[in-house]
Amino acid sequence: MGVFRLGRGPADGDLIEVEGLPVRLRVNPRSRRIALRLDRTRREVIASAPGLRGLPEAIRFARSRSDWIRSRLEAAPEPAPLAPGLVLAVFDRVCRLETGTGRTRRIDDPDGALVIRAAGAPDAFARSVVRVLKREALAGFQDLTRRHCDTLGAPLPAVSVTDTRTRWGSCTPGRAGAPPSVRYVWRLALAPSPVADYVAAHECAHILEPHHGPAFWALVRDLVGDPSPHREWLRREGPRLHALGAPEG
Repeated sequence: MGVFRLGRGPADGDLIEVEGLPVRLRVNPRSRRIALRLDRTRREVIASAPGLRGLPEAIRFARSRSDWIRSRLEAAPEPAPLAPGLVLAVFDRVCRLETGTGRTRRIDDPDGALVIRAAGAPDAFARSVVRVLKREALAGFQDLTRRHCDTLGAPLPAVSVTDTRTRWGSCTPGRAGAPPSVRYVWRLALAPSPVADYVAAHECAHILEPHHGPAFWALVRDLVGDPSPHREWLRREGPRLHALGAPEG
């Protein structure tokens, strides 16, 4: 999608500028109102409307909130590319990114580190690394989910990973013979293990308690203790995780 040009109405995906700041227009049929939010991964603000005809109003609203837009963009961390030489921690295990040739390789180094060796231009290299990291995240969260469900006596859900930016995990309770399902943001594999473990406990507790009531939080505390430090870490450091790597989609 390109920059909005005169001569036609605004369209879903157009990029406009508000006092020199990037604002992306989006149609969100699930929304009931005009809204602004920060896309930390792309480091731009999203102005959304329930329908196409609401986009001019979304533009006017964005222009009226230029101070808010500026403050959010200034506070957002700069994107950090997944490039050769970068060292990460995957479930607290050292992970080194290296340049290679041919197919992407996942290597268990004798020193205990995980090595991801990939080829290609920067964007292709980053996409190859993300594919490996997603597999690592899925395997790790399957293990955490199984452990917490065993402790709770809850049915084991189907587990998947995603890259949503509005929540770190989600749980869909089982219905009519279908098992529950849990989704995790793959970037959580790069957080400290206790934080990733808390999110897994949170979603597993939702299998038994769908709402955030006292019974739900009692289950979470039984699994991981006080959740406050982990919630604070996500609030403080989450934007850095979202800024890591090439945007998807």
